[in-house]
Amino acid sequence: MIPLSDDNPTLRTPIVTYLLLGAIGATWVFVQGAGLDAKVLSASVCNLGLVPGELTGLAPPGLAVPLGPGLDCVVDNEALNRFTPITSMFLHAGWGHILGNCLFFWVFGNNVEDSMGRLRFLVFYLVCGLAAAAAQVVVDPSSPIPVVGASGAISGVMGAYLILYPRVRVNMLFIIFIIIRVIPLPAWVVLLWWFGLQVITGLPQLNQLKPEGGVAVWAHVGGFIAGLVLVKLFENRALTSQRTGWRHRLHPDHP
Repeated sequence: MIPLSDDNPTLRTPIVTYLLLGAIGATWVFVQGAGLDAKVLSASVCNLGLVPGELTGLAPPGLAVPLGPGLDCVVDNEALNRFTPITSMFLHAGWGHILGNCLFFWVFGNNVEDSMGRLRFLVFYLVCGLAAAAAQVVVDPSSPIPVVGASGAISGVMGAYLILYPRVRVNMLFIIFIIIRVIPLPAWVVLLWWFGLQVITGLPQLNQLKPEGGVAVWAHVGGFIAGLVLVKLFENRALTSQRTGWRHRLHPDHP
């Protein structure tokens, strides 16, 4: 299931969404070398990614974690580590990772920005990203494995969308073997299904006896819950009301 678009037009140009997407893309190209050099990519992930055990001090300095053939990330206690909950939001591990995150953000981010206003949305995005980082640290506080990606913050945006526009139709691309279909579904179905998958995927990680690499699903869960909880603090109700009226005029047959 891949979101392609929604039936939820914006009233204003989503400048912050564009800027964040630009920052993510620029970081991927200029800091991470667009993934073309494994050493550059690994160095960016290791030095600027969030390592829970470095923040908590529970991972011993000098512990090495393999990131690829001949490439290790070594736990340290550098001052830069305290800023990694922010820097890690703009890093990615590969083309699939960054393109997937940007697609989800493109579909859901512009509408949430349009409902909050630009400055509020920027603060909301960053706060959700920090909440996602905190959730991952709480679940695995001694992990020496770096965590990167905008998906925690984007999960918060998705949680906000669920509260603001649960019945808006999202056009989902379904690929089942050779069958390809675009099917419009209510946002609440799409977002609750996605959230449920994150929880189900993350539960086995709670029982692991040793750290392993993979998707930081508890960052997704933490970010999503933060979005659910915080959206009403950041929402501009006047903007939401204008958007709802505009959407109903454009799509009178839609909820």
